Amino acid sequence: MARVTILDSTLRDGAQGEGISFSVQDKLNIVRLLDSLGVDYVEAGNPGSNPKDMEFFREAAHLTLGRAKLAAFGPTRRVGIEASRDEGLKSLLGVGTETVVIFGKSWDFHVSHVLKASLDENLAMIADSCAYAAAAGRRVIYDAEHFFDGYAANPDYAIRTLAAAIGGGASCVALCDTNGGSLPGWVGELTAAVARKFGPEVAVGIHAHNDSGLAVANSLAAVGAGASHVQGCLAGFGERCGNANLSTIIADLRLKMGVDCLQPDSLSLLSLTARSVAEIANIVFDESTPFVGRHAFAHKAGMHVDAVVKNPRSFEHVDPPLVGNERRILVSEVGGRSVILDRVKRVYPEATKDSPLVAQVLSKLKEMERFGYQFEGADASLDLLLMKVTGTYKPFFRLSKYRTIGEQPSGDAARCAQATVKIEVEGVEEVSVAEGDGPVHALDLALRKALERFYPSLSAMRLTDYKVRVLDSASAAAATVRVFIESSDTVDSWTTVGVSTDIIEASWIALVDSIEFKLIKDMDKSREASDGKEKSSHVA
Repeated sequence: MARVTILDSTLRDGAQGEGISFSVQDKLNIVRLLDSLGVDYVEAGNPGSNPKDMEFFREAAHLTLGRAKLAAFGPTRRVGIEASRDEGLKSLLGVGTETVVIFGKSWDFHVSHVLKASLDENLAMIADSCAYAAAAGRRVIYDAEHFFDGYAANPDYAIRTLAAAIGGGASCVALCDTNGGSLPGWVGELTAAVARKFGPEVAVGIHAHNDSGLAVANSLAAVGAGASHVQGCLAGFGERCGNANLSTIIADLRLKMGVDCLQPDSLSLLSLTARSVAEIANIVFDESTPFVGRHAFAHKAGMHVDAVVKNPRSFEHVDPPLVGNERRILVSEVGGRSVILDRVKRVYPEATKDSPLVAQVLSKLKEMERFGYQFEGADASLDLLLMKVTGTYKPFFRLSKYRTIGEQPSGDAARCAQATVKIEVEGVEEVSVAEGDGPVHALDLALRKALERFYPSLSAMRLTDYKVRVLDSASAAAATVRVFIESSDTVDSWTTVGVSTDIIEASWIALVDSIEFKLIKDMDKSREASDGKEKSSHVA
């Protein structure tokens, strides 16, 4: 197959996921991201369903997009209403998108029990609606809702619904596994049958839900059977168990099946784009997501790491940079000397396997692990530790003191803690006070407030996750605790760790590591940019 078109439904189907709520600006930002990635269509909402979607389409009319085409989404006309008089269809066409997605019923059970219409009336609704949109000059994609369940119940009728849409002017029919209960073999068999009957003049698509954990598999099975159009959501979220995860599908299509589905050279943007979409949606990104998650190319066992260092193909099915990801070597008690050497070389390239420096690092790691530290989930703290052991670490600030105060009940129930921080940067002292939802939140705000005067880039950073684990519960309130803090900016996310018998001190250690890692990261990027400019000037 030469090419498959991609329709991303994050802003429509994805927005139906529990806890997802996009502002108009959120939706505009996601459209820009998807356009940069190179998807063909962005299904941006149902203009007839709510004022926010109507406002979005008004604002989106001013966007300049390179490749992606916006598609408005809506149902067929209502029972007993002419297409030209149906308010939903008027709204659908009124937003002016070149492409519209119209959905209708393919399952006779839904026609009788949900629409309360006759089977013939439903066919007329589908044909009339597609014809109305096509006559207005729109490209019509028809979503055959519940197609696979409908075909299982009444094959002839399910096919007739597709024929009605095509007869009305639909140029693409998307077969929807709306309940997410179909298996790949069944999806492939039916997709092939539809493609034989209606293709190649009409494109056949797949729209899969993940209720059986098979949305990606079903989508790939459909493509293998002749589908040339795939719908899903880039980060996989959506109603119930979510939609087909396009970040996985796109990578599989390009790298496993040799199918073109994006603009040239944009696959390397996949990891960043998927993470950015999740960030805008304000959900925790699933780091176990194939290809694009932080765990996708993470290696922990000593024998595995040794093999990967010798030849990455030994335990990696694709090269991480192809999808914009990176290899991660996890340091833990099951790792070996090769693991340590690989990590040390990131901060001290001159290190060798027999270097005394590697032995020093191993000794320090064992000492800290005995105290309760765990670095396999805290790469940022590990890098800082390695810098300290190898002598490449230079602190960005010095703490003079901090103090936290908790109050219950407080005048403002949402701000029950206060923190004061006094720091020094190159001989200049700064004192900052902040209120927060708790002592750690207040400390985070106060520390960044104090440092932003010296390091303005910290304003883009925020704490995204906070976890505490009690290490020796027998000690009760005097127990040692391990605190993990995940932080992010507009580009990256990173995790740091702190350990202490004092939960505030453990949190402080992790907070400081988080901020210092951000500053080191910014400094490295600034240096790279400066080196690039210098090279360019020499060439000129």
